[in-house]
Amino acid sequence: MTDTETQAEAPAPTTAEAAPASKNDDLEERLVAEGEIAGDYLEELLDLLDFDGDIDLDVEGDRAVVSIDGGNDLSKLVGRKGEVLDALQELTRLAVHQKTGERSRLMLDIARWRRQRRDELAALGKKVAERVLASGEREELSPMTPFERKIVHDAVAAVDGVHSESEGVEPSRRVVVLLD
Repeated sequence: MTDTETQAEAPAPTTAEAAPASKNDDLEERLVAEGEIAGDYLEELLDLLDFDGDIDLDVEGDRAVVSIDGGNDLSKLVGRKGEVLDALQELTRLAVHQKTGERSRLMLDIARWRRQRRDELAALGKKVAERVLASGEREELSPMTPFERKIVHDAVAAVDGVHSESEGVEPSRRVVVLLD
């Protein structure tokens, strides 16, 4: 191998090493763009509905997160069990899809409802896992959305000696916690 060949090959690993960072940068840019499109859409919607609220954009992992906080009576945009929030999230994802041509996994939170729900479900998952561990009896939870089930599954997975499964068909799909 000549010095010329060695020099020609030397930059290749550097380029390969830079590729993952570039891919992550591209993903981050795409998610930020999704968040901005969603923020604009939601700002127009809030104006139409005459609601006040501060819109915050963030990226968590592989999804854009848009939060609306600070307004009076935002609970009306959440609904009793988050149904209105889920519908607004889906509409926002459709608005992003319409502008980008790509499916969005964007998450919308209003008045920190999802954050609080996440904390409640994580605590529930841990509590039920510990109960099943102590009693040896399987336990079924109430039907949940896929988002809610994922949080419970993650909480149960953190407790040794038990595991969880999803059973049933939407909209009655539920988490079941069992001994290993």
